[in-house]
Amino acid sequence: MMNVSPITIQGHTFLAISVELPKTNLLVVTSDIGYIMCGALDVALLNEKLKDRGIIAGRAVGVKTIDQLLAAPLESITYEAENRGITPGMIGRDALLKMI
Repeated sequence: MMNVSPITIQGHTFLAISVELPKTNLLVVTSDIGYIMCGALDVALLNEKLKDRGIIAGRAVGVKTIDQLLAAPLESITYEAENRGITPGMIGRDALLKMI
C-alpha cells in the first residue's frame, strides 16, 4: 500500500509519502528542493557518488510513521543540506522548514 498526502507545517505545504513494504515502511517528506527520509536513505551515496547533483536531504532512523519522521532528530544529512543550515540532530520538521 502507498499513501501520498499533503501536510502543512507553519503554513508551508510538503508532500508525505509512505510505502508499506514487506517487514518495513519507506517514509519520505519532501519540499520542492529537498526531503527527509527514513533509514533507507543512503546519505553516504548521495554525498559521494551523487555529490554533483547537490541533493538536499536528511535521514532519521528508527521511525515507523510520518509523524515520527517529523519529530525525530536527523541522524545524517547531505553536504548540501548542511549548506542550508540543517544539522545532524535537528528535528525533521525543523529541517523541512529550511528546505523552502
